[in-house]
Amino acid sequence: MTQAPKQDGYAAEYRRSLDDPEGFWLDAARAIDWTVAPTRALDASEAPLYRWFPDGRLNTCHNALDRHVDAGRGEQLALVYDSPVTGRKAAFTYRELRDEVARFAGVLTGLGVAQGDRVVIYMPMIPEAVVAMLACARIGAVHSVVFGGFAARELAVRIDDARPKLVIAASCGIEPARVVPYKPLLDDALALAEHQPEHCVIRQRPQCTAEMTGRDLDWDRVMETAEPVGCVPVGATDPLYILYTSGTTGRPKGVVRDNGGHAVALRWSLENVYDTHPGEVFWAASDVGWVVGHSYIVYAPLLTGCTTVLYEGKPVGTPDAGALWRVIAEHRVTALFTAPTAIRAVKKEDPRGALLDAHDIGSLRHLFLAGERLDPETYRWATDLLGVPVVDNWWQTETGWPIVANPMGLEPYPLKAGSPTVPMPGYDVRILDATGRDAPPGADGAVAIRLPLPPGTLLTVWQDDARYVRSYLSAYSGYYLTGDGGRKDDDGYVYVMGRVDDVINVAGHRLSTGAMEEVLAAHPDVAECAVVGVADPLKGQVPRGLVVLKAGLDRDPRGIATELVAAVRETIGPVAALRRVDVVAALPKTRSGKILRRTMRDIADGRDTELPSTIDDPAVIEALRPVLRGDV
Repeated sequence: MTQAPKQDGYAAEYRRSLDDPEGFWLDAARAIDWTVAPTRALDASEAPLYRWFPDGRLNTCHNALDRHVDAGRGEQLALVYDSPVTGRKAAFTYRELRDEVARFAGVLTGLGVAQGDRVVIYMPMIPEAVVAMLACARIGAVHSVVFGGFAARELAVRIDDARPKLVIAASCGIEPARVVPYKPLLDDALALAEHQPEHCVIRQRPQCTAEMTGRDLDWDRVMETAEPVGCVPVGATDPLYILYTSGTTGRPKGVVRDNGGHAVALRWSLENVYDTHPGEVFWAASDVGWVVGHSYIVYAPLLTGCTTVLYEGKPVGTPDAGALWRVIAEHRVTALFTAPTAIRAVKKEDPRGALLDAHDIGSLRHLFLAGERLDPETYRWATDLLGVPVVDNWWQTETGWPIVANPMGLEPYPLKAGSPTVPMPGYDVRILDATGRDAPPGADGAVAIRLPLPPGTLLTVWQDDARYVRSYLSAYSGYYLTGDGGRKDDDGYVYVMGRVDDVINVAGHRLSTGAMEEVLAAHPDVAECAVVGVADPLKGQVPRGLVVLKAGLDRDPRGIATELVAAVRETIGPVAALRRVDVVAALPKTRSGKILRRTMRDIADGRDTELPSTIDDPAVIEALRPVLRGDV
């Protein structure tokens, strides 16, 4: 057993955050500039709807930009744009970025956008997306970023839910092998939507020029005549943004983030969790359409006074599997935050890591991985290759910052493969059994968080408090239900084994598909894998394995499949009942890299399932249909 450190560091801070949340979070709030400093931290008067810093007033854009310029750091780089898909790079100092944002905020106010109005942003990974988000924050408008390239119907339902005064879009997005015109998708969405925004501001890109209609305005032209505007103070509990959870059906679920708690939590997290400090370079290789992009491309690095990297490319194919290492070396990145699937993609294309040799990544102190479960094999591969701590962290769109992590800037804990380590301050993480009682160490259960959630987490679901309570707070009284299953060990380390519906029941035995995936991923020839439970008339459910092999192998896939079945039997036991492993070309994923296990399970069970709006490549799931249904 690995004993966690017992010094006064993390343990004391964590205990204080639960015992004295007022004192803990008011102290943390001192790192933020306030127009009116809060005298209270927690407002529980409408529990289970909690609010943080109810009497505080601030402006998030001021904290992200103006305060650094005012402090004499205006010439430090704020934003580095690196686009291998276009061959373009650009950099903005804090002063330059502030001036761009102030002018676009002038565009917004000139078009009648005011505090509390919603603005939908539908853009690829270009600097204008960051400018638009911060410009909304500058005037107190509420932005709702929709992942660029989302289908028209999905965009339409988000427009109808948020009811924006304005939509900001680009003419296109650029993938490694194709250009994706956005304007036709936007036009189709508006034809479907009941709500109609007053204007659409379009950033024309040279790769695809959009046709403009009567309500469309050209970004460059409106910027030419815009007058800069200052920051508008807002209440700490006023909304900063709405972010719709992915894969929704029917009316989407809009996570609402506030201004005050969000700024305090993200500022605290970047230094204490991610060990990144003012003046250093932080790179979250995600997309501004996802929560990681909101929290750790845009807001946390700029609130902290770091340089943030905006990368319009992929981990492989732009141009090769050395892309991550090239960006780290070129921009002197201190910390990289990406998803395990990105590292697995690199491992698949370059199993020995040979492409790293061409790049000096000496600036890198940590690799942080989140967004899906980090399997131990990927953890070991990246650790051996990079020679820096590979740090798992677990959180959700709803929470906005890590629930469980290794506090590398506060007090690093020994790393354990398969665990994102320990709960972060403010998160009273419990493992609950079926009766709602605390499960003993080592026992699996539902991962839940005792209320109140800490600052920076969701306030509610947009315009639907009842849905928020029903969706997240009703399963166990006094708890937020994460929807994930897991356990704690004797040292208090948390292990998150995946969504509760990824636990399968085989002849009365509850088994974790995540545990089986660990075994498959440990095989030296496997690059990626998934295990799903499919219906069985005798046992209720049985597991099916799908694996993608590493590039360049010269082995019979059938022999590898046989070895994998034997490995699961040896490691987990015959009760696992894993009899079939299929070698496939690719696994279906969302655009953020999550494997679509539920979709695969539905197909295997013969159900007609609508493909989720977030799917990256529908052709992958179509190629798998005959495999999943047992036709091959």
